[in-house]
Order: sequence, then structure tokens, then C-alpha cells
Amino acid sequence: MLVFFLSLRHNIAMETQKEETEQEKIERYINHWVGSSNRNFDTMLSNYKTKNYDWALYIGHLVLEKLFKAILVKRTQKSEVVHTHNLIKLALKCGIELTDEKVTILNTINSFCIEARYDDIKNAFYKLCTREFADEQIKIIKEQRQWLKDELAKNC
Repeated sequence: MLVFFLSLRHNIAMETQKEETEQEKIERYINHWVGSSNRNFDTMLSNYKTKNYDWALYIGHLVLEKLFKAILVKRTQKSEVVHTHNLIKLALKCGIELTDEKVTILNTINSFCIEARYDDIKNAFYKLCTREFADEQIKIIKEQRQWLKDELAKNC
């Protein structure tokens, strides 16, 4: 009797739990990357406001990286993403054609990821990150963010 009861209880629990479809899983991953990017965007702005310009730009790189990963999941319909921080590699994996201007922009933003991370070059990057430099780069990051959100909204 106890075995029957436990088996029945297990079957009821399994029926009430909805299994996630592959499409729901893909949507969850896309929402994860977009949500994380949005939180990083707010963090970037907070760092900028507190004059932590080097960290604002470092986080700005993450904002774009995570949007590229959302696009990659959407376009490939696979939850696995390439393990890279390189924005150009991510763009190419997404099937996005890049102009020379975009390559230059993304290369500059790629440098924020590396230069803010490693102590031996962190000091030079810190000195580069004046308010004027940060103003210009954050404006560019915002433009690239909108471009990627537009790419994400496209039906692929």
C-alpha cells in the first residue's frame, strides 16, 4: 500500500510540473542574457556617475557582449554560446556583417575588457579614462546597444 501511495504521489507531482519545451528554454536563455545586459547597463551608468570611468567602460563591454550572446541564442536556437569575450567573434558567430567602422568600434570596446582586467595595464587604462574619453565611449556603447537591440528584435 505504501509503495502504491508513493508511486501515485510521484505521478501526480510529475503531472503538475510542466516540462519546459526547447523553445521555452531558448526564450529563457535569451531573457537571461538581455536581463543581465540591462542590469550591467545600469551598473555602467552608476560607475560613470561615481567617476569610476574605467569600470564603467569595462561593464559597457559586458553590456554588448551579453546582447550578442542573446542574439546568438536566438539565431542558432541553441542555449550553448561560444565562450569568448571578443565582440567581433561574437558578431561573426551571429551572422552579423560588420563594416570597417563597426570593426574599429568593437575593437576599441574589446580593449576595455582586457585593459580594465589585468593589473599590468590597468593603470595606463585608468589614466586614459578621463571624463571626456568616457563620455565619448559611453555614447558609442549606448549606440551599439541600441543597434544590437534592433538586431535582436529582427525575425531571423
